[in-house]
Amino acid sequence: MAVAAPSDESRPQAPDTATESRLALVRRARKINRILALTYPDAHCELDFHNPWELLVATVLSAQTTDVAVNKVTPKLFARYHSPSELAAAQPEEVETLIHSLGFYRAKTKSIIGLARKVESDYHGVVPNKLAELTKLPGVGRKTANVVLGNAFGIPGITVDTHFGRLARRFGWTISDDPEKVEQDVAGLFPPSDWTELSHRLIWHGRRVCFARKPACWDCSVARLCPSYGIGPTIPPE
Repeated sequence: MAVAAPSDESRPQAPDTATESRLALVRRARKINRILALTYPDAHCELDFHNPWELLVATVLSAQTTDVAVNKVTPKLFARYHSPSELAAAQPEEVETLIHSLGFYRAKTKSIIGLARKVESDYHGVVPNKLAELTKLPGVGRKTANVVLGNAFGIPGITVDTHFGRLARRFGWTISDDPEKVEQDVAGLFPPSDWTELSHRLIWHGRRVCFARKPACWDCSVARLCPSYGIGPTIPPE
């Protein structure tokens, strides 16, 4: 649970991002990260996986659904198809049955079978650990690639999903809606060693407090540092 924000009376003036210097922005961004680290000490990737291949498939399946939903289907999927070679040879109808509950199951079946065939044919069944190679795989963009790099290989990466992008804009770290530009803007504020954990913290905060439609500003641990404070309720519900 997030740490409650200070009352309006004790809260200082919200930062003015229009006049904020670059140095002030960097300092504010890093302080937000430090506070979120205390707020969510256990923040981590919420997809279940045992190896890079499982994380890659799970991340592709997570498009337009929740990690919880993906975690319900992947145990049976990976028990049936242990490796890229086995999934590459799978009958689409059998895969569709296993992932049917996720929605868009036909398109996702086509994606992960195509992904398996590409990994098997081009990389001998081994998931590559370079961004340029991962993004050549079918269905894999920078977001998915950075999830795999950061969480399966320990290579720093910023995961710009809908939560991360929303919070980066609300914090005044970027004004862009383009995920790649958001990634570039935020990367410039932090050392690479922070990128993966920062991604987890913003995603957790977005899922638990800084909601898209009605952010719980009253329960935000970084309210003092957020220029968007007040777009959601500032008083706890009764």
